[in-house]
Amino acid sequence: MADLKLGKLPDRTASKITITVSAELGQTLKEYAALYRQTYRQSETVAELIPFMLAAFLEGDRAFAK
Repeated sequence: MADLKLGKLPDRTASKITITVSAELGQTLKEYAALYRQTYRQSETVAELIPFMLAAFLEGDRAFAK
């Protein structure tokens, strides 16, 4: 087997999760997406932002990382 610098890629199979949020949280997420668009001058939907928001939350949770 060759000694490649790039290791084997991780599983990239998508996992679909459907959630229902309160009207208040839905509005807050829309406001966040609007601020994201204003900040980065790039439009992303709430659905596109949520996976990155969840990943950032989990990576920042010190108790979970233990």
